[in-house]
Amino acid sequence: MHPILKGENCKKFLLGNEAIVRGAVESCVQVGAAYPGTPSSEIGNNLFQMQKDLAGLYFEFAVNEKVAMEIVGAASACGLRAITCMKHVGLNVASDAFMSLAYVGVEGGLVVVTADDPSCHSSQNEQDNRYYARLAQVPMFEAFDPHTAYALTKEAFPLSEKFKLPVLLRTTTRVSHARGVVEVGSVPFEFYQTFKKGTFKKDPFRFVPVPAVARKEHKLLLEKLEELQNLANSFKFNQFIPRGKLGICVSGVAVNYVIDALEDLGLQDEVSLLILTFTYPFPEKLALEFLSQVETCFVVEELEPYLEENLRVLAYNYGLKTKILGKKEKLLPRYFEFTPTQVKEALVNAFNLKGINFEIPPLDFSAVLPPRPPVLCPGCPHRETYKLIKEVLQEMGIEEQTIYPTDIGCYTLGIQPPLNMADYLLCMGSSVGAPCGFDIATDQRVVAFIGDSTFFHAGLSPLVNAKFNKHKFTLVVLDNDTTAMTGHQPVPSQTVKSPIIQDHPTIPIHQIAEALDIPYVVINPYKKEEAKELVQPLLEKQELSVIIAKAPCILYKTKSQKGS
Repeated sequence: MHPILKGENCKKFLLGNEAIVRGAVESCVQVGAAYPGTPSSEIGNNLFQMQKDLAGLYFEFAVNEKVAMEIVGAASACGLRAITCMKHVGLNVASDAFMSLAYVGVEGGLVVVTADDPSCHSSQNEQDNRYYARLAQVPMFEAFDPHTAYALTKEAFPLSEKFKLPVLLRTTTRVSHARGVVEVGSVPFEFYQTFKKGTFKKDPFRFVPVPAVARKEHKLLLEKLEELQNLANSFKFNQFIPRGKLGICVSGVAVNYVIDALEDLGLQDEVSLLILTFTYPFPEKLALEFLSQVETCFVVEELEPYLEENLRVLAYNYGLKTKILGKKEKLLPRYFEFTPTQVKEALVNAFNLKGINFEIPPLDFSAVLPPRPPVLCPGCPHRETYKLIKEVLQEMGIEEQTIYPTDIGCYTLGIQPPLNMADYLLCMGSSVGAPCGFDIATDQRVVAFIGDSTFFHAGLSPLVNAKFNKHKFTLVVLDNDTTAMTGHQPVPSQTVKSPIIQDHPTIPIHQIAEALDIPYVVINPYKKEEAKELVQPLLEKQELSVIIAKAPCILYKTKSQKGS
């Protein structure tokens, strides 16, 4: 049995992502879909594996986040509880469907997990997805440790069903990947003995948001928000702890840092706390009670001043004299994740605490240690592909002038010397869309790189665009038989199948090139000289072409051979 499923009414030591999975399964979730993205990946990985133990659970890795959102939205419309998870930029991809889901609503509870990534540990930006809740006008929970991740997941499903809205559950890297004690309930194994189908009840004047329907649904959505705001004010995991005239409003992982800082400074009985987990709609009544009882409010939140802005507006609207401190005073930055020491130091400065000294632990050795940037794994086929393409272009005398758009995946490490073959990147699939623009704007040769999983995620549409609009560039598809960067999840072109998807068809990438009538070759990058002979004719021509470098990820191949 899967380890997350073991035990009932006991304490388990779980990652934040594992806690969300446990909470979802205890809540009788039936359908899940996701595209893997760190720091959310463990949610999908575990639900995918649990299908072997739970016949009544269905999970699939969709080709992108928008498709995943559409899958769970439809399942929810049939009355089934559903979940999807994605990293913060994944919600950008899914946002088209997500925004409309707020209008048409849900039937079975639907939880949308957005895992934000302050400090860009594995991302191209560190956007704050709390603003998506405001934009879509759907309720949002924020977890600050594994236990709240578990508890809020269980709260989210019935809330979603009550208001017929998806619930946005926000975590950050430190919550997703922290491990902590979680007091779990029991898994309803009887429920999961078979998959129970739902029923879709037709209601086109709800589920088909033509303008007349959308106008009606938007008004209804705003009415729901008023009721949700009242609920947020009394939500049991929103805590106002009155203690003194100094106050701190905090959410997310910073809750842990604030509590530790107050204990270390001996202020745990003197500073009032407003700990928020239900943060949209903003709990104004509860926040107003807090602001009315403190003279100074220090707001501690990573990234954007989301809570701070709400508190400042609230204080202004009600004529409160409470001094609100935060990012506007530059006590804490709007970038990167916080550290416990950083929060403690900011707290001392915010409250102007005299005579308090504390030692800053020497955690930053960056000035004395040599940099160790990530590199492609030894034996990685991508390394060989980059090298042989580079050599051919050097022999042609155009390597330095060639533009190399790249994409999201471990192969982005082609940016590192001595390869130096990554020049432009925006988002998933931009390695195929951007060359269309380069072809218009410059006479420089363009050779773009994209992984197999990313190609299916967001490369198909721009490749059709390139063909239709007669753009000229070479696209190198790095097909290593798996989604390597996020933990070896399956891809449609995969030939080595896991036990769970053995009966799924393989969709060869070369057949897509054939269907679009695009010249292509399939190479084995380990057979260097043979591969160079194959790719040279394509690189010499100024036309749209595709090179498919087909060789398995060395780590995935090793793992598959071991039978794991």
